[in-house]
Amino acid sequence: MLRVTTAAIGFLLFVSICGTLLAEEVSEPKGTLVLEDNFDREESSPQKEEVGNGWTTNSRARAKGNQQVDLVDGVMQVTRYPQANHGVAIFHDVDFQDAMVEMKFKLGPGDDLGLDFVDRELKTVHAGHLCIARVTLDRITLQDTKTGRMDLKIRERLQAGEKSPELMKFIRSKMIATPLELKPNQWCTLRVTVEGDTMTAAIDGKQVAHYSSEGIAHPTKRMITLAVNKSAWIDDLKVWKLK
Repeated sequence: MLRVTTAAIGFLLFVSICGTLLAEEVSEPKGTLVLEDNFDREESSPQKEEVGNGWTTNSRARAKGNQQVDLVDGVMQVTRYPQANHGVAIFHDVDFQDAMVEMKFKLGPGDDLGLDFVDRELKTVHAGHLCIARVTLDRITLQDTKTGRMDLKIRERLQAGEKSPELMKFIRSKMIATPLELKPNQWCTLRVTVEGDTMTAAIDGKQVAHYSSEGIAHPTKRMITLAVNKSAWIDDLKVWKLK
């Protein structure tokens, strides 16, 4: 006789909910378009990191000035310099509380792409990190970094080497990870919406993850950062201000 345990019922319910979530179509973009870039331009010289259109990078500080961002055939190609002491960060000033960000991206095996919302005027958090969506070929992670690992008090404990169960459990409570099955070296479209205390992510028009946490509701997002630890290709980025 087949026996269905409470745990099994819970698992099946979870799969059912996720299946509904994954099938949900996202709505058309709304709000006011405040940033649009298709990267269809060239640098003044081939080896010069010159993204343009208001973008800056951390290559001078973290990669000894070596080029990590290249505009190639109308696409932004990002490759971390081997001796860089930090992942590649590409910054653009913005001004909103809630927003919708959309971009095309392409990843290879081991690649990742993060979309980080930042307020550098907030001094209780390392480098102003508020919340981030990070995608790889096999998962997407949504994280509240303002009240999680980037909170200065939490970060100090981590840097001191603390790995207590209490601290690790708290940090895990500030994020969710959802499995994906993306094909390597194939273009996809990512849309991340931050509205109130909730961050929602969609890929190719299908909602794949959502997460609510207090840090996401920070009232001033002053910058978006594209964060790459290995390499990524990015194109057709748009930002709509919702509030």
